[in-house]
Amino acid sequence: MVRRDPARPIITPEQIPPSRPDVEVIGAFNPGAVRVGSEIVLLIRVAERPLCPDPEWVAFPAVRPGARGVEVLRVRRDNPDLNLADPRFVFYRGQMYLTSISHLRVARSSDGVHFQVDPEPTLLPEGPYEWYGLEDPRITPLEGRYVIAYTSVSHLGVTVSLVETEDFRRFERLGVIFPPSNKDVALFPERVGGRYVALHRPSDLTLGQPEMWLAFSPDLRHWGEHHHVLAVRPGRWDGVRLGASGVPFRTPAGWLSIYHGSDGTRYGLGGLLLDGEAPYVVRGRSEEPILLPEAPYETEGFFPNTVFTCGTVPEEDGTLRIYYGAADESIAVAVTTVDEVLASLEPTVS
Repeated sequence: MVRRDPARPIITPEQIPPSRPDVEVIGAFNPGAVRVGSEIVLLIRVAERPLCPDPEWVAFPAVRPGARGVEVLRVRRDNPDLNLADPRFVFYRGQMYLTSISHLRVARSSDGVHFQVDPEPTLLPEGPYEWYGLEDPRITPLEGRYVIAYTSVSHLGVTVSLVETEDFRRFERLGVIFPPSNKDVALFPERVGGRYVALHRPSDLTLGQPEMWLAFSPDLRHWGEHHHVLAVRPGRWDGVRLGASGVPFRTPAGWLSIYHGSDGTRYGLGGLLLDGEAPYVVRGRSEEPILLPEAPYETEGFFPNTVFTCGTVPEEDGTLRIYYGAADESIAVAVTTVDEVLASLEPTVS
């Protein structure tokens, strides 16, 4: 049903110039995606880490409260206070650091496969809520401009912020809309019942599961009337965690979206159909994933066994392009049709 493009992957870290001479790009992945006229525009998450030529040492970025800019900490690998069990994090002397810091960068394509990546970062971390980077953007065309929800990470926690643009050259930050701990926010491309709508994924360390919720807003800044939308299914492909991936888009059957799920060993993608007028009501979901990590660039890499999308592009002819991060390292694209995804969903009885 979902067909990977033969040019896979379409963007790799080697194609991205680093933002400064003392860092290297280790990941270009999880792009937001949108059609803008005759082009498809991606907003890529670019992960960079400090260069460290000595294999007996580890270098990692650090931003301390009150400090200006990014510091580089260097620690010997045999230091007993160092824990490198997870490739995404460094635990040193009781403190957690990220192994890399991400910024966002624009890429453009006329055919949806061959992209020209901007040589400079588009959005760099700015302010106390972004000290550890900007991650996983989702682009929504909304009322004449493009509104981008992204994960903003800092010592204060994992929050969700908005930025808007009309041309992907000039941007206006709107600030944090969901406090810690939250992520996976996808804004609907039109109001429902006169209000803006967003899917989001709060996380609680004591009760509950990492599951999908929905909220309404009169102005994109103040969110409320939260509804629980989608639960994990223990023992299934989405049994440990799940969240919104692509921006929902309207079909005759309702709001269709691609969501991600994990069973604890891999991340896959499935389809989700929400009611057209009451979008917190689920009308259908994938019993089996429509895309799982199978290709070598999906099963091997920085975070193996991962396919994760933040950008789907529905075309006028019914084609659905899915731009996804592979193993938190590179970008690939798969193609299906809206009708195929809808036909694959298992209807949900309310």
